[in-house]
Amino acid sequence: MNYQALLDRSEDWLKYAIHLNLLHGPKEKLKDLRKNVLRDEKIKSCLKDICEFHNMPVLSHKNPDLPMHKLLFLLDLGLDTDVPEIEIAIRAILKNRDEHGVCQSVVNIPRHFGGTGEDAFSWCLCDAPILFTILIKAGIDYEQIRTGTEYLASLCRDNGFLCCVSSELGRFRGPGKKEDCCPYATLLMANLLAEIPSYRSSDIATSAVNVLLDLWENSMTQHPYLFYMGTDFRKLKAPSCWYDLISVADAVSKYPFAHRDKRFSEMIDLIKSKQDGEGFFTPESIYLKYRAWDFGQKKCPSPYLTYLCYKIFDRIG
Repeated sequence: MNYQALLDRSEDWLKYAIHLNLLHGPKEKLKDLRKNVLRDEKIKSCLKDICEFHNMPVLSHKNPDLPMHKLLFLLDLGLDTDVPEIEIAIRAILKNRDEHGVCQSVVNIPRHFGGTGEDAFSWCLCDAPILFTILIKAGIDYEQIRTGTEYLASLCRDNGFLCCVSSELGRFRGPGKKEDCCPYATLLMANLLAEIPSYRSSDIATSAVNVLLDLWENSMTQHPYLFYMGTDFRKLKAPSCWYDLISVADAVSKYPFAHRDKRFSEMIDLIKSKQDGEGFFTPESIYLKYRAWDFGQKKCPSPYLTYLCYKIFDRIG
């Protein structure tokens, strides 16, 4: 595919990602472009926000302002621990782990939801997998985090990953039946397992992906933990930090066995149906906190959203 039109309409931070992740160019040849990326005011703001990694308690995992979401965004662009702020954030993540080796966040669950109502280092299955994915993408030796990732993988059930939290969060559980899977946790675990060679072809990973595809197939009737695959889910949106069409399609696309699955093909066909004549995609839903970015508006095509779609297409050929 010719990505020149996308490059022509992209800012330097996105050009850097395109060269690395779509054109698969070597980082050594992109040093000048990388310098420009680090001068970008929006990128500098993200880097500033991740330095005090645990200063913002997790009150809602959907909040795109959470440092974990911003750090994963920066790593996905191709930045790494050579950037001091990223190195500081990675050290902060590694510093806080429980007896199972699971990385912790500062979480606050109100008492009326079954939590303690206080800030506490703890974890939910809707944040810990993100932290492990970050560490792997940052180049941390897997042996350093094997114990924690294996513990999370052991939580898989026949219907995917349930709503699981650490003991510090008391009786908290999301708004669903105890035996139901949590679609968002299952999505995050599918993303994490795709990064680990020993799990990528495992029954656990295959099960997680099939649960996501089953939810798509039965989207009219199955809504565990109030996660719907309805109208809002199917709107194109960036960045990929929640449970939506782009996020799920991106996760499933990392598994070659799913590429020929009819259910996955339906997702891809829906995404492609939203492409304009020039090959670009326009956001149909936005996070207002990102209105300064090209994907923070719904009036014109977004190069970054287009890039996310092209990454999916690139994986499936």
